[in-house]
Amino acid sequence: MPYSNKMQRSHIFSTFYAPRGRKRIYELGIQFSQLYLSPFDKIIGVIGEPGSGKSVLIKGMFPGLELTNDDDGVNVRPLPLLEKDDDSNFFTPHTYHVDIRFEMGFTQPAVLAEAIMQTVYRGKRVIVEHFDLIYPFLPMNAHLLIGLGEEIIITRPNLFGPYPNEIYETVNKSLPYRLMAHTSEDLCEFCMPEEELMRCEHDDVKHGFIIAFPNDKPEIDIPELEKKVKALIAQDLPVCYADEGHITINGALHPCTGPRTHVPGTGCIKGFGLVDHFIYDGYNSRWLLVGCVGEDSAENLSKLSHIV
Repeated sequence: MPYSNKMQRSHIFSTFYAPRGRKRIYELGIQFSQLYLSPFDKIIGVIGEPGSGKSVLIKGMFPGLELTNDDDGVNVRPLPLLEKDDDSNFFTPHTYHVDIRFEMGFTQPAVLAEAIMQTVYRGKRVIVEHFDLIYPFLPMNAHLLIGLGEEIIITRPNLFGPYPNEIYETVNKSLPYRLMAHTSEDLCEFCMPEEELMRCEHDDVKHGFIIAFPNDKPEIDIPELEKKVKALIAQDLPVCYADEGHITINGALHPCTGPRTHVPGTGCIKGFGLVDHFIYDGYNSRWLLVGCVGEDSAENLSKLSHIV
């Protein structure tokens, strides 16, 4: 497997928070392309469940690439990867995209695998979503593997791994925390005063979320806010995608920068809790509202509560 330099040969794992919102995932994709992508990489494997942000990350890494499973429901047909015409002329694409989970509904995996390898042998590059599903039919691993769950894992496999199923197991296990955290974050915003909602920012913490307020400490009663959010969780209200800038919570429209990354109902959120005071971030002059979710949230909240 070719590599471009010694740094990439030595690279094992890098881990990043999977951020909230399209803009931040786009920016992370640009960062990945600058730090990790080699011109010799022919197969880029992307692994993760729907709603994890795979397509947005790919668009950040490969600006202008036509995705065959567009988020707006437009599916490119016929699939360019399967076109049998001679693609050696100047105007044929250098980079192709394929969503294996979607395409397996129409094409046998062995046919897709053969098309991927033929494309690679012609010197082209293929971005493969749900790479773990096609890997058993390929004679090689991806040159670069990216997994999206609560965190984003990026790795350059060698003969001894890591293997796609290992990446899938890791990110699939962690994704529910991200979905619960993002939904809890929106519920907090849903219950806070509009003037605070308009100025807040988003940041990340493991198994939780951060809502940041620049400069002035917000006038929010945290125990009361936690009580309101827990009441919404207890009602198991539906949370639905509305458009690229909004979700609905029990039918009420709410602005959201990551509208596809949520649990379907508030009752899916487990272990929600808030640190009972604002934490001051002196490096960035902002006040932080910190929340946690999951079965270990009480322990995490206890640790974070000591930070002032």
